[in-house]
Amino acid sequence: MDELAILIPVKDFTVAKERLRVAGVLDVAELARSLAESVIRASAPRHVIVLSESDEVSDFARRLGVEVFESDSTNLSGAAMLAYRDLGGRFGTLVFVHGDLAQPEGLGRYEPEPGVTIVTDHHQRGTNVLALPSGLDFHFAYGPHSRELHEREAQRLGITWRVILDSPWALDIDEAHDLEVGQESTRGGPRAPSNTRPRTD
Repeated sequence: MDELAILIPVKDFTVAKERLRVAGVLDVAELARSLAESVIRASAPRHVIVLSESDEVSDFARRLGVEVFESDSTNLSGAAMLAYRDLGGRFGTLVFVHGDLAQPEGLGRYEPEPGVTIVTDHHQRGTNVLALPSGLDFHFAYGPHSRELHEREAQRLGITWRVILDSPWALDIDEAHDLEVGQESTRGGPRAPSNTRPRTD
């Protein structure tokens, strides 16, 4: 069994980022593609698996040299559950990473602690990175307040868990304002190493 794999769900580029489209952001499909590619490349040299819902995404991932897990699930939680159950026999730890992180650097060097680790979004309510051992009866609950729901799952299973609130991975690009914040972060200022645990609950 391999030690760890990074799983990156990637939505069909033609329909991804609906809130950005509504806000009038141009070239949203290309932006989604660029963000996903950055996350994939930042995950090297780990074993990377893209969770795909479309032929376009599958072709895109294979061109980048990574494995593809195709699913017809209609939501992120369902896709994560299918992949977790199917791939658990191959990897001791699975790390689910959103494909739209503004600052994904360091993912490939990340060494999760035992148990469940939740890296929140910048609102501290969502789950941008979720690391957990394989073989659990873990129920994924992406969406509003997923941080709290994933905490409850870890508690239900009686497994050690921790929450990281202020990682560089906290910023994902969902709203037009997120683009501005991401640009400011890229221009300068101190950036914490991706493997630090500045604050835990």
